[in-house]
Order: sequence, then C-alpha cells, then structure tokens
Amino acid sequence: MAKKAIGPSIDRLGRTLIPATFGSVLALTSDAVIAFDERGCIILFNEEAEHLFHHPASGLFGQPITTIFSTGASRGWLNIPDKDGDRSQLALPFPLDGSTTLVSCQDTNRKTCELWVRCEKTNAVSDTYVCVAHRADPQANVEHEQERSVQELQRANRRLSGTLRIVLDTLDCDDLGELIGGVLEEIADTMEAAGSVIYIAEPDGLHLRGRTASLKNAFVPQFLSTKRGLAQVLLRSIQALRLRVLPPDTESLRAGKHAKRALLNEETHEVYQMERNLLPPFTSLIGVPIWFGGYVVGIIEVGWENLYPTTKQDAQMLEAVGNYLSVQLMGAFTQMRTEHVRWLETAENELREKLYATGEPTDDDVKAFLSGVAAALRGLYAEVEVNEYGPTVIAHLPHMGMRAIPVNLEKIAQRHNNGEISVVAISYGSNLNQWLTDIGEFSLGVLADAGKISEKPMTFMILRPQDAEPLDSDEIGFVHRCTEDLVEIMTGTAKRMQDKHILQALQLGMKNELQHVDGLSADGIYSSATKDAFVGGDFYDLIRLPGRKAAVIMGDVSGKGVEAASVSAAVKTALGAYAWEGLSPARMVRSLNDFLLGFSRIETFATLFIGLIDLDHAKLTYCNAGHPPAIFYRASTKELEMLNVQSGVVGAFEDMDYRNGHVHIGKDDFLLLYTDGTTEARDPQGNFFGEDGLRDAVMAQVPLGFDGILHRLLEGLDTFTDRNLDDDVAMVAVRFDDPKEQSGLTDKKSDTTSRKGKRSKKSGATQ
Repeated sequence: MAKKAIGPSIDRLGRTLIPATFGSVLALTSDAVIAFDERGCIILFNEEAEHLFHHPASGLFGQPITTIFSTGASRGWLNIPDKDGDRSQLALPFPLDGSTTLVSCQDTNRKTCELWVRCEKTNAVSDTYVCVAHRADPQANVEHEQERSVQELQRANRRLSGTLRIVLDTLDCDDLGELIGGVLEEIADTMEAAGSVIYIAEPDGLHLRGRTASLKNAFVPQFLSTKRGLAQVLLRSIQALRLRVLPPDTESLRAGKHAKRALLNEETHEVYQMERNLLPPFTSLIGVPIWFGGYVVGIIEVGWENLYPTTKQDAQMLEAVGNYLSVQLMGAFTQMRTEHVRWLETAENELREKLYATGEPTDDDVKAFLSGVAAALRGLYAEVEVNEYGPTVIAHLPHMGMRAIPVNLEKIAQRHNNGEISVVAISYGSNLNQWLTDIGEFSLGVLADAGKISEKPMTFMILRPQDAEPLDSDEIGFVHRCTEDLVEIMTGTAKRMQDKHILQALQLGMKNELQHVDGLSADGIYSSATKDAFVGGDFYDLIRLPGRKAAVIMGDVSGKGVEAASVSAAVKTALGAYAWEGLSPARMVRSLNDFLLGFSRIETFATLFIGLIDLDHAKLTYCNAGHPPAIFYRASTKELEMLNVQSGVVGAFEDMDYRNGHVHIGKDDFLLLYTDGTTEARDPQGNFFGEDGLRDAVMAQVPLGFDGILHRLLEGLDTFTDRNLDDDVAMVAVRFDDPKEQSGLTDKKSDTTSRKGKRSKKSGATQ
C-alpha cells in the first residue's frame, strides 16, 4: 500500500507544535524527565526531575548525567567525542535502547531510592537522549501524587492571596512609580515567575515604564510598536495570551540566523514570527493587555526563563489584575505625564536663558544649546548640513561621523513650508530610520528643520538607540519649542547686529564732538547703561556761530536703539540748521515741535535744552523743554544757580507754549547740562542720586578745577551705583572764559535760583 503523503497543515504542525507539545508533556507528567546530549550533559528537564534528584545548588542544567546516576552496574555506554575526533566511553547504570531498568540513586534529601528508568536516543540536530524515571515503590508514588495535589492547591491559594495583596497594597495609590513597582513585584512573586514588565500606551506606541528588580540587568525592549511584534498580537487578541518562545529550527541554526524567533500561542497553537530584539528575556510568558474605556492603556508581561506550565486560570487571574489596575494606572499616568511636561518646560526655560545670556551666540553656543536639548531627552545631537545647490545632505553623526544621507531631506522635513519650523519623528521602519540602523547608528528620534537663520540653513537630528523608545508627543513638542527659541534668539541677535551697524553709522554721522569756540572751554561725556550701545536717545552739541556766538544743545529722545538714535540724529541736524538761521531758542523749539509732529511714522517725544551764548553781550538765552534744570556755577559768588524757566516737552502736543530764559554770564562761570539718567541713578539700596546729590557732587569738584570735572562726576556716579546704571548718562560743561562785561545787565535780572557754595555735601540724596 502506498504511503500517504503528509499535507502542508500537518507538516506545519509537525515543525511548530511538537516542541510545544513536548514541553506540555514535561510539565504535566508525574514522571521525572531528563534530556542529555551526546557528551552526557543535561540540556532539558522538568519540575519533577528537580524535585526528585539530588543536584548541585547551581541546578541540573549543564551537569553531567552521572551527577544524579552515579551508582549501579554499567548497563549502557556513551561514545563521547573529544577535541581530536577520538571517542571515549561513559558508563551509565541503564541501557540506551528504551528498555526499563531498576536503578538506585539519591533523592533531594540524599536518601537512596530505587527508580524505574527508561532511556532512548532521539533524532535531533545532534544525538540527544531522553530519560524517564519514576519511583519503584508504589506507596511512594501514591504519596508523591498526593504531594503534587497539595502543591497545586497551595499554588491556587497563593494566586488568590497574591491578587488580594495587589488590590489592598495599591489601593488609592497615586504615585505611578510606587504603583507599578509594587504591582510588578507582587505579580512575579505570586506567579513564581522570573520577572514581570509593564508598558504604558502613548500615541506612538507602548513605552516601558517598569520592570522587576530581577530583570535589572536583563535586556528588555524599551518600546513596542502597536503595528508589529508582541504588542500587535496582544491587541488583536483582546485577552491575555499564554505564549512560549520556540527554539530555532534546524535550518536557522545551520544558517546562523537568530534575528527572528517563533512564538507559540498555547491556546490556539498559532505561531508568530517576531524579531528577537522585541521579545522579553523569557521562554514561557503571559501577555496581558490592560483596557480602559475601549482603549489599551498598557500591557503586562509575566515570564519564566525555562519552559513553564501556564494555565488558563493564570491568564484569567492576570486579566483580573489588569482590569483593577486600569483605572489607577490612568490616574497615576496622567499625573506622571503632567510632571514630565513641567520638567520639560523647566529644561526649556533653562536652556533658553543660558543661550540668551551669551548675548551674541556663536556656533559653539548653538551646538551646546542643541546638545542640551538632546541630553534632556536622553538622546544625542547630530548636525545636518544642507547643500542648497545640490541634493547632498551631510550629517555629523554621534558614532559614525560625517556621512552623506541618501534620503530626500526636503520631502522628509517638508522644507520651505511657508517658513515654518518642521520637526518630524524618525520612527520605526522609515527610510531614515532604516538607513541609520543599517550603518550601526542611533536611529530613533526627530529631524528638525528651522529654515534659514542669518542666511544659513539650520537643520539637526536628535537620536536615540534603535531599541529605545521613540520620542513621545510631549518630547517632540519640546524640540519644536526649543527650535522656536533658537530661531527667535538668533533672529534677535541678527537684528541686534544690524542695529549695531546702523548705530555705528549714525554715530559716525552725529558724533557728540563739541566744536571749538573762542572764549569758551567745553567738555562732554556719554556713558551707556548697556555694554552693546553705541549711541542712544541722549545727544548733545556745541555749535560755533558768527559774531562770537555759540549754541549749546542737550537732548534726550524717548525710547532706545535704532529708532531713538535716528530721531536724535534728525533732531540734532534740525537744531543745527535752526541755529544758523538766527532763531531764538524758544522759536527753535517750536519749529522742532512741528517737525516731530509731522513724522506720522513715529510716536516719540524729546526733552531738550538749547542755550544761545552771546559772548560780546555776556548773555545766555535758553529754552528748557521738559529737560532737567541746568546748573549754573557763578565764579564771583561761588554759588550754584538753577536755570528755572521751564517749558513742555517737544513732539508730544500741538500749540505747546515755549519760553525763553535769560542769564548774565561772567568770567569763569560755567554751565552744566545733564540728562535724567544722572539724577535718577540708584544705589544698591534703591536710593536716587537726585538733584541734591548732583549739586553736592559739583560743589565738591569745583575746587579741583574745571578740567576733568565731568570724568570725576561720572566716577562718583559709578561709585554711588556700584557701576550699575539703569539709564544712559550724558553731561556737558561749558565755561565762559572771555565774556565782555555789560554794565546794563546785573545778576538780579537773571532767571535763576541760587545756592551757596558753602553747603556741605550729602552722601546720597533721594528724589
């Protein structure tokens, strides 16, 4: 009769289910079963064998078979090959032909017991022998079966008590770390497992959030994608699965391929092919999806290192634990995620402030900033150079160095998308992920494209290892915000540099250099409150006019930076023109007011002092438009006088009334003009320098002479403020060396208030 062919389905069962069936037989039989190889080393055993035979503390695996069968007459022989190819014989107390033999050995209590033993050679990759043994004493077998029943009952009680402990110990726990840690340890202890792990679901997949202490040094995948591997199988099944990792088949062993392993579903006998690096370090395991509101919020995996007889009751118990944990996990995970977001916000603020504090960030500062962003995400920074004139893109990878990326970066990063920042995840299976993996580089993370900053493309990657978890949505948002901060700071830096160049040009065009005028000695000084300022809203000038006349100007335009400087330049230029027209100070200010109000593009105003000096008539005519009152030192009486005729500011309102003031000038008298940054300077305690402080400082400096008086006043101001000015300071001093005395004008006609020079100096007056 012809031999019936084996169909494909039976052939598949023969290849995949026989190892699983053999494992189940090992677990269920009451006989002790041991398998050993051609060298006599034990390679497989069941729980009964561990309980029956005396063995070293390290266990049975790898021990010579003679360790447990060391006595008795020689009835079988193993031909053991050595390194040179020769063979030596190992005597055994039982034959290898499958016949039953009575053998004596030591049990776990080191007592001699008699066993019925059968051993036979099997056909495998290499010579393998299976030995089956049970006690010869019938009464001992009965007692052993009773002991097995008691152990099963104890195990069931242990499962029940363990489940109750999990419920009671984690009740109302809102700390995710404490909750997960306690549950995993309780589960492993209850199930007598080698360990357990838990994954929490996020939008991109399942992230490892906990493992038992026993798995601290074991490889456990950090991330499970819902589209492949064990997570995909569990999500499709809906319920807990009892699984077993099958040994590699003969073909894989011969080819040396171990990248994939077969996973057997012990319930349905389905076999799943999975990547080895996505499996936990278990041989037998139970995977439990945790459901909440119709969504999977997590997965628990419990496993054993060796083949273990899991039951439906075990899976059902773990499902009950998962159902109980679902509500608590959601609450605790929400709290944890909130804390993680806060931590990322803090990290962003610290990185931004550190970069901003550099003033003008260099390439090294930018690299340090982006490296800090990567470090906050437990990743590494990789610079990407984009060639705008060709397809070549160069990446400076953290491990593999400089490499050309063979991908369409413009397509991946969605470059030139309305100038917006693009942050794209480098996820499993993407072209960039695959290329990075193939060259041995970190291959998960993000690619960020910030477009052009100061005409230079800014693109970079943040990378994590392939077996790490991908960046979640909060972390991708963190990268996006940090990139925005970088663009904002770098754009601001570029604008500041542009402003600086404009300010330098303005300064060259409106230098605060006082013209030489016969009969006058003059000095001016300007001190910026910011180290980067070249010129701001403060300005002054001394203009030589015909007929031994001159105009002295001091002004302060509201605002800072380029706008204030440009307005100052315009005001200064206009006043120079008005002075040469021969207008009075009040008329000059009225014209300037109309001029500034005509600038519809700006909303600014100015305070201003204009003094018209007539040396031939020994007269100073001035207009003070909202500026601090000028100080006039009269040498003949050694008194300070305040020029007290005041008018409103310039450029704020139409029809403003501006008035002239007049003062008689004598030989060696001098005029001191200053901006409000002088009197409004504060000491470290917050006290103002004030007008009293300035007048006292002037009187203290008069005996030291006119030359250098402004520098000495500024040094005193620096000392008072501890070199920490809040506003720019400008001062001008003009001494009248050769006025012609006029008999018709006396001091009584001067518009001043006087102050005796004998007044003692105050250390720091307040306003």
